[in-house]
Amino acid sequence: MSVPPSRPLETAVDLLAAGDWQRAHEIVQAEKSPLAAWLHGIVHILEGDLENARGWYRRAERAFPDPATVQQEIAAARQKVNG
Repeated sequence: MSVPPSRPLETAVDLLAAGDWQRAHEIVQAEKSPLAAWLHGIVHILEGDLENARGWYRRAERAFPDPATVQQEIAAARQKVNG
């Protein structure tokens, strides 16, 4: 999946939904918005690095979720990105 230059966060959400957190990580690292920080937190939940994920959720000013709800987080992020 190539990354359209004007829609990197949308692509990152698609990659997260597909379970490709490594490629999503490459995208969100380059972004500086709170939304990118949230997606970065989701990346680290999927990776299993929960301490790092907590840090990214703090930067995004979002409550850290139960890691078991990561699919709901991805769905909520998709709504935000597409909203």
